[in-house]
Formats: sequence, structure tokens, C-alpha cells
Amino acid sequence: MDPIGLIIQLISGAAGGNIAGSLLKNSSLGTGGNSLAGAIGGLLGGNILNSALGVTKAATASGLDIGTIISQIAGSGVGGGVLMVLVGLLRQIFAKN
Repeated sequence: MDPIGLIIQLISGAAGGNIAGSLLKNSSLGTGGNSLAGAIGGLLGGNILNSALGVTKAATASGLDIGTIISQIAGSGVGGGVLMVLVGLLRQIFAKN
């Protein structure tokens, strides 16, 4: 993955985590936690989406293809939100015990 793609995945994942945290107050980890969980989820989600779509390294060599950028933003944002919610739910479950 090129550095531009990684930066896009980190930023959109962090944004997705913060959006999910603001929508689901009970699962929120705070701004820093939402951002961190979202960024990690963004990396995972972006890479999984690229693999599922069959995006090759040759297709992402320039890093500036608009379709690739949009898919990275979408996959990373969703991945960041999902991981943040999962971590928030796990935190709630373990806090009850």
C-alpha cells in the first residue's frame, strides 16, 4: 500500500470512529479512544475492501485514482466505525463483570 492510501485509511477510519461514537453514546470511548479504534479499524477495513474488490497494486500505483480513493474512504470509514462499536461493546461487557 502506498503512503497516501495509508493516510487516507487512517484519517477516514478515525472520522468513522468518531462519527459512530457520537451516534452511539453508550459505546463511545471518548474522542481519543474513538479516533484510535477508528484508525485501526480504518486500516483493516480499507485493506479488506481492497482485497474483496480485487484492487491490485498496479491499480493503486499512482494512489490518486478517484475510484480507489473513494473505496478507501468508504471502507475505512465503515471499518473504523465498526471496530469502535465492537471495542465499546466489549468495554461495556467487561465493565459489568
